[in-house]
Amino acid sequence: MPPSFFSAARHRQVFVLALPMVLSNITVPLLGLVDTIVIGHLEHAYYLGGVAVGATIISLIFWLLGFLRMSTTGLAAQAFGAGDEPRLLQVLVRGLFLAWGLALVILVLQKPITELAFWLIGGSEQVQHYGRDYVLVRIWSAPAALTNLVLLGWLLGNQNARAPMLLLILGNGVNIVLDVWFVLGLGWQVKGAAAASVLADYLATALGAWLVWRTLQKRGIRPAAGFWPACLNIKAFKQLLGLNRDIFIRALCLQLTFAFMTFQGARLGDEVLAANAVLMNLLMFISFGLDGFAYAVEAMVGKAVGARNRLEFRLACALNLFWGAVVAVLFVLVFALVGQQLIGLITTISEVREQAVRYLPWLVLMPLAACWCFILDGIFIGTTRGGEMRDMMLVSTAGVFFPVWYFSQELGNHGLWLAMLCFMLARGITLGWAWWRLERGQGFISDGAA
Repeated sequence: MPPSFFSAARHRQVFVLALPMVLSNITVPLLGLVDTIVIGHLEHAYYLGGVAVGATIISLIFWLLGFLRMSTTGLAAQAFGAGDEPRLLQVLVRGLFLAWGLALVILVLQKPITELAFWLIGGSEQVQHYGRDYVLVRIWSAPAALTNLVLLGWLLGNQNARAPMLLLILGNGVNIVLDVWFVLGLGWQVKGAAAASVLADYLATALGAWLVWRTLQKRGIRPAAGFWPACLNIKAFKQLLGLNRDIFIRALCLQLTFAFMTFQGARLGDEVLAANAVLMNLLMFISFGLDGFAYAVEAMVGKAVGARNRLEFRLACALNLFWGAVVAVLFVLVFALVGQQLIGLITTISEVREQAVRYLPWLVLMPLAACWCFILDGIFIGTTRGGEMRDMMLVSTAGVFFPVWYFSQELGNHGLWLAMLCFMLARGITLGWAWWRLERGQGFISDGAA
């Protein structure tokens, strides 16, 4: 461990990037939690099941395209570290063009996408009905949601965590207020929850565009002569698409496991489906809390790669792995000590509460199993090494998650949660192995690094 690891200034550097993202990321599962609470206090479990299924479909669509943020963060951080401002602006413009093209495809194909998703899900007639109500409203946020991914990634790549914090907190905060008003105040039920998210996404886009514009103005970054031909260069777009393809496959596997949890839970009954929705909302707190440090390491290692500084790269990895583990232990303590009370706050439906408490021990174990893969993901994103991320995720999904579930089906919902726990462990182990192998060879930074 380098002596600088024990420097308080170095740890503060991590928190300057990580803490704003942790605070803002918590608003994402908080939003899902409010969705669950306001719908969970209606009279039937199938309202909650419908929102769970509908939100899962939307999350699956948007999160599959999360490569827009990840690739933008890594590429922008490397351009920032190299001091290459023209390339920094090109990263932004290419990302936005790609986001708008994908949003158009989603809107044009929304009908077949929705029908395919519900055909795969199954579930009761009521769950399917209210799930469709949610999806067919929420899908119209696609242009804003995908634009926000690019804006968020670009700002973070510029080592600016405060602007993304404002973007996420304001967008999700407005969403929460509208959620309560539309569902409980106006009685719009499931459609109200979806409409609140759509309006909040477009508001966040307006704020994000202003934050990016202000950053460009402050640093005096403007398109120079030859900017547009260089920006729209076919070779550059092919490289971007190649990186995004690998991250997309990785995201597809990840979302497949989460969607399978919901879909298979639907086949086990409305109460199990609703209980899993409650626990998955709590799992999202783990994900987004740890992702704050993953975002920090993305920006830090990307900058180190751009500056070709191997020492800074290794220090960024060590610092963020350490704090990721600390946060994981805190989550374990919270869920072990007050997990039942948290479940009671989310839903008043006694059958759902009983089912959720039954499977709570799996959630208590999850942070320690999952913390490593979050930080290691950030390292590979910051170094724009999508191939390794893709390969390790394929191994963890096809070689661990589905085989473990298949051989533990007799355990019912316990088998599903066992598969998820093993999946998270496998991601950390395989990515750790890939990291160790690269460091033993050429390393993440080629010759010429410090």
